[in-house]
Amino acid sequence: MDIVSRNRMMVFTGGANEPLAEEVAEVLGVQLGNLSRSTFANGEIYVRPEESVRGADCFVMQSHSHPINEHIMEQLIAIDALKRASARSITAVMPYFGYSRQDKKVMPREPITARLVSDLLMKAGADRLVSVDLHTGQLQGFISKPFDSLTALPIITDYLSERMNGKTTVLSPDAGGVKRAEKYARHLDASVAFIYKRRDPAEHNESSALSMAGKVTDRHVVIVDDIIDTAGTVCNAAEMVREYGALSVRIAATHGVFSDPALDRIKNAPIDEVIVTNTLPVSTDIQELDHMQVLSIAPILAETLQAIFMDSSVSDIFLGENA
Repeated sequence: MDIVSRNRMMVFTGGANEPLAEEVAEVLGVQLGNLSRSTFANGEIYVRPEESVRGADCFVMQSHSHPINEHIMEQLIAIDALKRASARSITAVMPYFGYSRQDKKVMPREPITARLVSDLLMKAGADRLVSVDLHTGQLQGFISKPFDSLTALPIITDYLSERMNGKTTVLSPDAGGVKRAEKYARHLDASVAFIYKRRDPAEHNESSALSMAGKVTDRHVVIVDDIIDTAGTVCNAAEMVREYGALSVRIAATHGVFSDPALDRIKNAPIDEVIVTNTLPVSTDIQELDHMQVLSIAPILAETLQAIFMDSSVSDIFLGENA
């Protein structure tokens, strides 16, 4: 008896960033799977696939955006539902991985919540995790199952290359991001600089820039980071490089969280352009800023999901820059 292969790719999404999921599905040439999502009167979340997933390779997309805890829980429940419905494999796709900054102990008795979220995803039934520009690479070490760490670097550097001329410096707003800055600099034929900043571990979202290493005078400066949250770090960096005589200042980051007071800080900072991707939904107020540019991550997400489904190399898509 001949057995015909019935491999199926099915892409589902939670409610956090549906436009991105729809764009990914369109690039892949598939329809988004039907998920029934609702909330009980007491706040409990209910998720159920409305079609058979038996034997299918399922991808569950969910950006861990505000309200972050609800969106994580929704993804966990969706994964559990697919597992119980006999999906062949389940890949949890988090364009933005929630709690990624809580990846180590800085003070006594602190949790390592990034590890907790990873454990929950695997316990729910995820066979593989996918995320974009993790806060630190060590997050991959928390996972005993395959973890594909992607990067928005190709999309952002292609955009910058088309719009920048002259001597350029890629600046990391802290010493921990120098490796990221070096990768951007290779693609932009630029030099590298970084700022030494001090952060009080007892105060969240608070930091102060103290000194800078590298050349920015009479140069175009691109400040690169993985996350813009309250925008304090990047705006402090922008003010410092302007004082040192930078010709222009751009900020490029993968994840635009934009918590208050990010909007006011960006409006008042000496910044020529802010570039983020759509790993997280960006509010209308932010998008309408004259110097705000939101790039789509959908093409590389779609190519990655296709590679996973076809059992081909993911790192070849990024020429090794996702390591």
